[in-house]
Amino acid sequence: MHVSLPDSLAWPTDAVIADVLPEFPGTGATLRQVRAPAGHVAQRHSHPFEQFLYVVAGGGKLERATGTVTLAPGVVIHFAPDDWHSAVFTADTFLLEVNLAVTPAVTG
Repeated sequence: MHVSLPDSLAWPTDAVIADVLPEFPGTGATLRQVRAPAGHVAQRHSHPFEQFLYVVAGGGKLERATGTVTLAPGVVIHFAPDDWHSAVFTADTFLLEVNLAVTPAVTG
């Protein structure tokens, strides 16, 4: 089953991603499963929402403004909204993404 993301969590139309498996939407967040084959290149991109990425299996290298991250099982990466990143997958890789909608800060 494929569920559309709310506009606030939609991928930019120029984003290059691999095989997106079923998505699980919530209120203001989405859990997405992604499979990237060895040799896949995710070109530099960003998105307007916050994201956590968890590497379940496989590996590669991810580039971001703060440097290079080695992708390996168990690695968790956080991206703030609009943080650019790119990746090269050196093995068949399975990822879990948690995409969070940008919401106004609550002050008390």
